[in-house]
Amino acid sequence: MTAVRIPPVLRAAAGNQKQVEVTGTTVGEALDALIAQFPSLKDQLLAADGTLNRFVNVYVNGRDVRYEQELATA
Repeated sequence: MTAVRIPPVLRAAAGNQKQVEVTGTTVGEALDALIAQFPSLKDQLLAADGTLNRFVNVYVNGRDVRYEQELATA
């Protein structure tokens, strides 16, 4: 399981939870699992082409995934 921290601005769309446990071996899989639980997050997290929205920051172990392998980051 992977812990996804939900920022305050998105918590209403995530059942007012600060953190959600999801499965997935990559950032993309974890986001897919998160969106499956909370479909209204999709338009807030992802652009129409399936990439991260430019204002969404995702970190794995303190590193921004944009400087790693983006959604393919393990």
